[in-house]
Amino acid sequence: MPTAASRRSRASTCRVPHGSFVALLGPNGAGKTTLVHILCTLLRPTGGEARVAGHDVRKVPRDVRRALGLVFQEPSLDDRLTVFENLIFHARLYGVRRRDRRPRAWAALELVELSDWANATVATLSRGMKRRLEIGRAMLHEPSLLVLDEPTTGLDVQSRRRIWDYLEKLRREQGVTLLLTTHQIGEAEDADTVAIIDHGCLQAVDTPANLRRRLGQQLVSLQVSDRALARRLTARFGRRAWEQGGALWIDSERPRALMQELLDDPEAWGKIDGLQLVDPSLEEVFVSLTGHGLRDQTADPRERLLGFAKAGGEHTR
Repeated sequence: MPTAASRRSRASTCRVPHGSFVALLGPNGAGKTTLVHILCTLLRPTGGEARVAGHDVRKVPRDVRRALGLVFQEPSLDDRLTVFENLIFHARLYGVRRRDRRPRAWAALELVELSDWANATVATLSRGMKRRLEIGRAMLHEPSLLVLDEPTTGLDVQSRRRIWDYLEKLRREQGVTLLLTTHQIGEAEDADTVAIIDHGCLQAVDTPANLRRRLGQQLVSLQVSDRALARRLTARFGRRAWEQGGALWIDSERPRALMQELLDDPEAWGKIDGLQLVDPSLEEVFVSLTGHGLRDQTADPRERLLGFAKAGGEHTR
């Protein structure tokens, strides 16, 4: 079986069809946020070319901003204003005509089921309600592309499902293109296209099904009660063996032969509580392209600024 490095596809170009759902996956520090900031004209690219709805991010950034809606990972609402006032303020910033502001604000509230909360201050909303409001706000100027930076992080199951209902409705009824960055690989399973980024490069761009096929054969999953056996197998397969979810996973070139070898090995008898062949998931594809190591990193400038602002607010209370 080819190594992860030889399987890697360094895609230099990625075109996103109108009305599609694209999931952007990558480890910490891979370049996801940088790419999103370039597309949103918050950062100027140092090379290459990026276009949003046909508009070059370098040459016509104002047209790019009109064409996209953005939902940041961190809350960006004004807690002192009411729900409705937040929407009207956003509509004014984006140049929505005066006569259209209130109708669009009400339409946004109906979409995200917050009409009954129109006069409530944002500070009284739960985290899930705030996220729904941010999605409605991002659609006020009728963008063709909606960029969502980990929109469901920290939300409960019900809130996550509700948000996906809204996003699917936007795609189905308004033809909005969705670009999602996420650490929830399960959320990428339903994407039309998955782009895996690492070290600032696109490692693979394809459908989830094609990416799973790329990994090839099945994986061997073991429930090992004996640590000495687990260490021996890990040493034998190196990076192609890892522990996850209470099991030892092995990416072998001959998975069925390895499985039979373990069944016939007298040294392994009584030390393996479970043994099976498992079809690779999108998560296994992701790990095969980006590695098993942790990606610890310090806070970026934006995170440090947010932390400083939060600490300052707490000291003034």
